[in-house]
Amino acid sequence: MSLASTLDRHFALSERGTSIRTEVLAGATTFLTMAYIILVNPSILGLAGMPVAGVAAATCFAAGFASILMGTIANTPLALAPGMGLNAYFSFTVVQSMHVPWPVALGCVFVSGAIFLILTLAGIRQMIVAAIPSHLFAAVAAGIGLFIGLIGLKNGGLVVNSPATGLALGNLHETGPILAIVGLVLVVALHVWRVNAAILIAIAATTVLAWIAGAVSFDVKPYSIAAMTETVGKLDLGGVFGFGGKAGLGIFEILFVFLFVDLFDNLGTLMAVTRRAGLIEPAGNIPGLNRMLVADSLATMVGAVAGTSTVTSYVESASGVEVGGRTGLTAIVTGVLFLAAMFVAPYAQLVPGAATAPALILVGALMMAPLADVEWTDPEDAIPAFLTLAGIPLTFSIANGLAFGIAAHALIKLVRGKITRKDWLLLVLAGLFIARFVWLSGAA
Repeated sequence: MSLASTLDRHFALSERGTSIRTEVLAGATTFLTMAYIILVNPSILGLAGMPVAGVAAATCFAAGFASILMGTIANTPLALAPGMGLNAYFSFTVVQSMHVPWPVALGCVFVSGAIFLILTLAGIRQMIVAAIPSHLFAAVAAGIGLFIGLIGLKNGGLVVNSPATGLALGNLHETGPILAIVGLVLVVALHVWRVNAAILIAIAATTVLAWIAGAVSFDVKPYSIAAMTETVGKLDLGGVFGFGGKAGLGIFEILFVFLFVDLFDNLGTLMAVTRRAGLIEPAGNIPGLNRMLVADSLATMVGAVAGTSTVTSYVESASGVEVGGRTGLTAIVTGVLFLAAMFVAPYAQLVPGAATAPALILVGALMMAPLADVEWTDPEDAIPAFLTLAGIPLTFSIANGLAFGIAAHALIKLVRGKITRKDWLLLVLAGLFIARFVWLSGAA
């Protein structure tokens, strides 16, 4: 039997109306739309004190392993990589604000992946999904988008800290902000023109401009793929359970945010991509959903061992679906390209913050779409959604935004007399978050 026949049978290519050529093209397209993470993820985690070259290599390895695993066991055109938003939470909140050493933070990522796996295998996932209202899913996604956009604006020098107002407009006459603006104009134009590699092209072009302008200073070190040894296996599992945090519930907060965001971000992405690929059953079920979630949880655990933040499904996978990708072969091709990128990954440290800032701003903007699903005329939906949406970027913490939204939703349901026995898990979560806020105010 030929290789083509074997692939056709294993991935059901003919059955899904696709071909090897189409799947390869789709995989390459998905890679190009996701490849910005090779540059952006190290720049964010590097601010947490992690070795940039090691994180770049770990990012490529984790994305390659995860995408190949997803394609192999779930046969879906869904690619994975370290998630935007969760890497910002890892760096800015867990490491910098809560003063958790990054090896311990990696341990938290690993444990959250293990919990995700257990919940998936035990079927508890359905209980958690039912406890959280859909309008908070939308608010969390958009709030993370605002968070990412704010980080991009700050990294590009377009927004700076101000003792008077907290934040203020940066000096637009400086080289950094000018480069960020040029990059933003370019990436938006390319995106509007539907160029698949818009983000990657804009990052590369802005980097070249920064080099020409003399805005980049670096000392090129001898390259070796061994850079990954700076992060691989450095997670500290023992430190995870020895960490109490200022709030006393620090470990719960970290694990809950990693788990919650990964869980619901995945569900939204899975639904969007499989719908575009025509893989959803008439009853609305996603075939092989548990296998997809198992692959995701294993990918997060392997990613933590390699040295990167939570690995999650990417909505950019839809770009490959638009090209015609319908099977796991698309994801496998994407994964192979990520593994190949490991050989040049350490050079991501040559890219200045002004070059990656436009990518963060654009990704943040694109994450606003779920807000259309919120019923803004109903205070039961609008108030918790707004508190979540505003709380995430304004407190620089996804955990605080989630806490505001869940607590507000539970309290409004209580006031309106809509609480039932089925809401017990919602009340438990709200009570824990309120207790955390009381603890924080008492500690202050």
